[in-house]
Amino acid sequence: MTIRTSFAVLLAATAAMPVSSFAQQSDASDPTAATAQGDIAVTIYQDGNALVQDVRQLDIRNGRSRIEFPDVSAQIRPETLSFSAEGTAIVEQNFDFDLLTPSKLMEKAIGQTVTLIRTNPATGQEVRERAEVLSTAGGVVVRFGNRIEVLRDDGLPVRVVFDEVPPNLRARPTLSVTLESNRSGRRPASIRYLTPGLGWDADYVALYDENTGAIDMQGWVTLTNNTGTTFHDADTLLVAGNPSRSVQQRTRRDMVRPGTETADRERLGDFYLYPLDERTTIANAQTKQVSFLDAQGVPAQKVYSVGAGWLQSDDDFRPAATAISFSSSRDGGLGDALPAGTVRFYQRDAQGNPQYIGENRIGHTPMGSTLSLTTGDAFDVFMKAEVEKRETISSGEYERTARYRVLEDDEIVREVQVDREIDYYRTTMRYTFTNARPEPVTVVMHQVGLDRYWWARDFRVVSEDVEGEQVNADRRVYRVTVPANGERVMRVTYETKF
Repeated sequence: MTIRTSFAVLLAATAAMPVSSFAQQSDASDPTAATAQGDIAVTIYQDGNALVQDVRQLDIRNGRSRIEFPDVSAQIRPETLSFSAEGTAIVEQNFDFDLLTPSKLMEKAIGQTVTLIRTNPATGQEVRERAEVLSTAGGVVVRFGNRIEVLRDDGLPVRVVFDEVPPNLRARPTLSVTLESNRSGRRPASIRYLTPGLGWDADYVALYDENTGAIDMQGWVTLTNNTGTTFHDADTLLVAGNPSRSVQQRTRRDMVRPGTETADRERLGDFYLYPLDERTTIANAQTKQVSFLDAQGVPAQKVYSVGAGWLQSDDDFRPAATAISFSSSRDGGLGDALPAGTVRFYQRDAQGNPQYIGENRIGHTPMGSTLSLTTGDAFDVFMKAEVEKRETISSGEYERTARYRVLEDDEIVREVQVDREIDYYRTTMRYTFTNARPEPVTVVMHQVGLDRYWWARDFRVVSEDVEGEQVNADRRVYRVTVPANGERVMRVTYETKF
């Protein structure tokens, strides 16, 4: 017995199938191909899942019969299937997900006999030989009588002809159901199932005009289909919201304050619905965009912001973050609820050409919200935080800065028993801001780290060059104006237990 390597096998070659099998094939990525789908309705969620509802006109026999549904999603979740037809009940269902490909044909032919057609490149003469397929692991191994060959792809013409299509190997994703019907006749039959691989996201294009303090924003729905199946002429409905919630939620850095206005859109439970105006074909391996928002001249402003932790001393200056702030309210805003997506900002240069200046992602945003979306680091605006002075003070000194005492009828109503010695500190922080722009800027500075557990929350701000706002126990915010082409130093003195 000899072992040698033969000419290449061109697995895209034809198989000896009945003509009717070819007539029913369709390319899932070709939106113009023939389809067995009926009246299709698709509800698409932003988590990459979709609900497909397909109503087909079928001839159903009386008694028990088997009905096939080609052109379902190749990623169908069979356990979510529901079937409905008048006078019928479903007995069993099967999903054939092995699609007809050259490699699958060879795998299914292991142990079977196929015909290899070799063509002499010099003469064009064809030689046919019958061979048994032994293996497809790492290559195709076949047996010709008393010899074994390994077929390889070296560009020489070899075709493989199969006698028949192996069982359960389909040209298209196919769902089959076994039915029990109380009568014969043609009637509508509907299937409903969930599938991954079909999702949508929102994309926003915002043109910011710094001179007028406004943005023009257009919102796009971006559909992506990776189900392996084209959905033809589908009635499409998009759902904005989170039908299932994960344990950990993304921290919202974009929304300054959520809105309290109801958008003029249909709602389903806690979700907003965004139906497409017309039916559309969602082709496999395709991205499709549809406009859903167009707002002009919405008030907006540029915001610079930077943060500092407690007792933070920077080795060097840090750039402030640049953000664009605007509202989604009905009056003076975008006037709509905003599905989660990416906002990309543009600004015109001196020649009037829009140029990209940054992007950020938003979560589901109710109408009336205030947003501040960071677009990048400022080129000209910096800040350096330093502990300028820190000293230990006595409890008496600390108590002298108390802003109130609790008394009733000139008597102390609360007595504090000191169980241990407590150290108190007086800390002066110095914040140095620089601005290389030809106009003054306002920098929003966040001092965080002030909430040091229950035993240390009695901190005091003894003095501050700029009046701050205590937004919560941990954060104090300062709005510092830095002069054009200049520098500004701000000092804040704290007395704390930490």
